[in-house]
Amino acid sequence: MRKKLIAANWKMHKTAEQARAFISAFLPEVREHTRDEIVLCPPFTAIHAVAEALGDSGIGTGGQDLFWEQKGAYTGAISAQMLCAAGCSHVLVGHSERRQYFGETDDTVNRKLKAALHGGLKPILCVGEVIQEREAGRTKEVLRRQCSIAFREVSSDQAISLIVAYEPIWAIGTGRTATPELAGEAHYTIRAEAAGAFGKGVAEQMRILYGGSVKPENATLLMSHPDIDGALVGGASLEPKSFTAIVKY
Repeated sequence: MRKKLIAANWKMHKTAEQARAFISAFLPEVREHTRDEIVLCPPFTAIHAVAEALGDSGIGTGGQDLFWEQKGAYTGAISAQMLCAAGCSHVLVGHSERRQYFGETDDTVNRKLKAALHGGLKPILCVGEVIQEREAGRTKEVLRRQCSIAFREVSSDQAISLIVAYEPIWAIGTGRTATPELAGEAHYTIRAEAAGAFGKGVAEQMRILYGGSVKPENATLLMSHPDIDGALVGGASLEPKSFTAIVKY
């Protein structure tokens, strides 16, 4: 049975001081929570503060992006090694906002995914379709393409630590949420692609999260679906009370 993972993506929110205040309020509420794995993904400037404040709580710290090179003249970039040194155990790769605003492509997602795995991080690979693709009946085609390219040159051994997050782009920050059935269909497609790339055994162990307007009001329904292995939470993760409610769905 796959242990669910609830990840918070704070995006461009919270200074180091604000992150510490969040953790001070959040930790006492979830200190005894062992049913699910929890990861917080703050901005780069707050990573060290978050990792330090979380201490030995068992809650992980994740980066929101990384570059595929280990070092060099890449102004503004950050490497897997730097994230690890700052206290990260996880990293988001290929989030739709990176694709939409920063020119991320399927090929660069693959390069970043391999860099994360090589650097000892657990990548959370984000995939998903826009509303036009959903309405045109192209969801499966899009997911297969994104996954097949992202999985290139990744071994089955490496894929054991890989996590995938299905994020229908039309549901991110819009208040619209995919039904558990729609999400389940997408997760089935992703798992089938993983089985083709890494073998059925690895695919069955792989956790596939849902992301897209996850809130306390819909978390229980989404998490009750057998093919949804957790959630990648955006806006509702910014307040300790609402994120606690999602964690305790």
